[in-house]
Amino acid sequence: MSRSPTPRTARVLATAMLVLWAAAPTLAAALDFATEQASVLAWRDQRISSLTSDSGWLTLAALFWLKDGDNSFGRGDGNDLVLNNPALADAAGTFRLDGGSVRFVARAHGGVTLDGEPLDAVDLKSDAGGEPTVLASGPLRFFVIERAGRLGVRVRDLNNPHRLRFRGLQYFPISARWVLNARFEPYPPGKRIRIVNLLGMEEEQESPGAVVFTRNGRDYRLDTVRESPQEPELFIMFADGTSGQETYGAGRFLHLPLPTDGTALLDFNKAYNPPCALNDFATCPLPPPQNRLKLRVEAGELKYAGGPVHSLP
Repeated sequence: MSRSPTPRTARVLATAMLVLWAAAPTLAAALDFATEQASVLAWRDQRISSLTSDSGWLTLAALFWLKDGDNSFGRGDGNDLVLNNPALADAAGTFRLDGGSVRFVARAHGGVTLDGEPLDAVDLKSDAGGEPTVLASGPLRFFVIERAGRLGVRVRDLNNPHRLRFRGLQYFPISARWVLNARFEPYPPGKRIRIVNLLGMEEEQESPGAVVFTRNGRDYRLDTVRESPQEPELFIMFADGTSGQETYGAGRFLHLPLPTDGTALLDFNKAYNPPCALNDFATCPLPPPQNRLKLRVEAGELKYAGGPVHSLP
């Protein structure tokens, strides 16, 4: 037969229940923070892995814009496109731009390969349609990019000192205060916003809507971009009161899941620097004027030590 608790035992149990009940919000907050911390730390690890990979932004070594016709390429000073790198022949070949298409014609004994094999000539796909055609010369990789209607040759060096001497990244402390449920306000289908990149090139990108969040009793608004219809995330370019101070002067980037039921999750702990903060050979889009917040977003990635210094126009 079970026995009823004594008055003293009942008081102890009641006190314990009150303590647990009072602590419940604190325990829930601690669990929420632990979940957020684990998510952000995993995201940071993935970012480092991406940056330091063979295709990471730290490998960028040159960028050449093509003119119509022949663009000779090599280490020698007589070329149109000169890359002074011991892995490149004096005359490696020619990029031929004709009617928006690029063909590479290799020089004999120029050392350029495609998929590990020597080549005579090949038509090059740019990155505009997905994965570009990648040529190689030793540790160098080069391919065609398209930006705002212009075609150029981007060069990666797997032995780039930027990669070999990478100093790591620094961040504001992780804070649950910068994880926000924002209101998503959709734009009419087909709305596009003007985006200017660091080189002054302009293009328009589709904006499915804006996210509106509240901070210190005030609403703030950011236009989003969807980079393709298949993209599972929205993309934001923004600047704030820390830009040019604790953080990179030309703004930061943020990805967020597609909104559900009119709500979008903003996690500013995952705000990060664009490639131009680490390397001079990237072509980064700048935050549009409407995305330059009069607010200090003290979360996410800080300036990269020793990186290029840029500011917003």
